[in-house]
Amino acid sequence: MKYFVIAGEASGDLHASNLMRELKQKDPNAEFCFLGGDLMRAQGGTMVQHYRNMAFMGIINVLLNIRKVLSNIKICKESILTFSPDVVILVDYPSFNLRIAKFVKETIKVPVFYYISPKIWAWKEYRIKSIKKLVDEMFCILPFEVDFYKKHNYPIHYVGNPTMDSVREFLQNNPRNPSQFCEKNNISSQKPIIALLAGSRKQEIVSCLPKMLKMKEFFPDFQFVVAGAPSYSIDFYNQFGCDVPVVFNQTFDLVQNAEAAIVNSGTATLETALLKTPEVVVYHVFGGRLASLLKKIVIRVPFVSLVNLIATREVVKELVAHLFTEERLQQELQKILLDKNYRSQQKLGFEDIIDKLGNQNCAATTAELIVEKLQK
Repeated sequence: MKYFVIAGEASGDLHASNLMRELKQKDPNAEFCFLGGDLMRAQGGTMVQHYRNMAFMGIINVLLNIRKVLSNIKICKESILTFSPDVVILVDYPSFNLRIAKFVKETIKVPVFYYISPKIWAWKEYRIKSIKKLVDEMFCILPFEVDFYKKHNYPIHYVGNPTMDSVREFLQNNPRNPSQFCEKNNISSQKPIIALLAGSRKQEIVSCLPKMLKMKEFFPDFQFVVAGAPSYSIDFYNQFGCDVPVVFNQTFDLVQNAEAAIVNSGTATLETALLKTPEVVVYHVFGGRLASLLKKIVIRVPFVSLVNLIATREVVKELVAHLFTEERLQQELQKILLDKNYRSQQKLGFEDIIDKLGNQNCAATTAELIVEKLQK
């Protein structure tokens, strides 16, 4: 069968490449045409456009690049018509993908499958109307999305979670060994580690890392180690007076061997929980208290971290917007490090999340369902 796949960012490239690999296992005659990245290209097929030419986030950025956006839409449509797929598979990236879904339904009228739901449960819930009209099958990776879509009378498939798969595979081959980690990275093994995960984007790092580094003053019996984003060099981190070790491409290793972690909100909060390392979640928002009030109006969920969203309760403390201060960060980190009962309660919460996510292989489960439904 012929699969046309659209992923518009780095995370989508990763998830789509894993799905393509599994589709080839289930369907030896699989052919691919796609918009995506290097990981997808490694699976074979024809690349139409690289996601780095598509990743325009936010209204202003989209408007500034409107010609490129419209060109990408045109290229995508023409490629779909030329390739004549048996199915179009969309991966997150809703603004672009829902427009393409509409085109597919109006022209070649083949099934449209969505792998990894847009976060319409957090904002832009109105998009459910388009999804119900344009998407034949939805494959979701967060367990609470089942109830969200059920509320809208739209049945979906929960297929497991790719982060869970990645962490499970890592743990099978990498037992916890702080001494070995320190030796490998030329770090002293005399003090326990506190991991600093400031994010992968420049603005995130600039906003979060300085406050994280301030914690050195209050916890002299611990050593702080930064998880470096692969897009940046050590020189980038040195501009923050970052006189602590920075390790690259070893985030799971670092977190697993740390006593605690300060984590900028994102997928890393879930990775840290699945590695069972106590954490505090932070998130800088311009505008402080005012931005926090606006968030309550616009965003429809009670938490920002995937950890708490999956648990449906506060397992980890979230210091967001005006709450992200040095004083509050110090207080929370002290509780995590020194209050045994507090640490224990967090770890029990992590076990609950692991149970909710389940054991199924996300990409393999999705591929099997896709092939099965297409054969019918």
